[in-house]
Amino acid sequence: MVTGGSIKVARLDRFAMACVAMTLVLSGCAFTPEERAARAAHRAAPTAVVMNSPDAAANQPQHIKSPDGYPTFAGPLTAANVQMSDEQAANQQQQLSALTSARQAGTITEAEYQKRVEEMRKLAAEHGPDALSQISR
Repeated sequence: MVTGGSIKVARLDRFAMACVAMTLVLSGCAFTPEERAARAAHRAAPTAVVMNSPDAAANQPQHIKSPDGYPTFAGPLTAANVQMSDEQAANQQQQLSALTSARQAGTITEAEYQKRVEEMRKLAAEHGPDALSQISR
């Protein structure tokens, strides 16, 4: 025996399902074609930038292939850009350690420490575009 209450619940369930379905259908129409194109461009994979090693021979083929025609990674792989040398890394580590030690010892003020940290952050923010402009020349 079906009561009046269960019929109302069944109608309410169907109504709720219809509302959810309409929401899903209409959510696909929420963007203009320009917005969809911009979102697709934003989600696209970045383009690869391949840099040649300055030490590589000029006549060496860019892509080494095996005798059967498939690419191989048996040849030497080069970095995308000039890498930091061990001396540069050690020098930078020494500078940062000295700054931390000076802060902990109290030989520099907090304001001076924050100023130096801000200088390093500014250098980090500007270094990428500067390096990219040098590479593209």
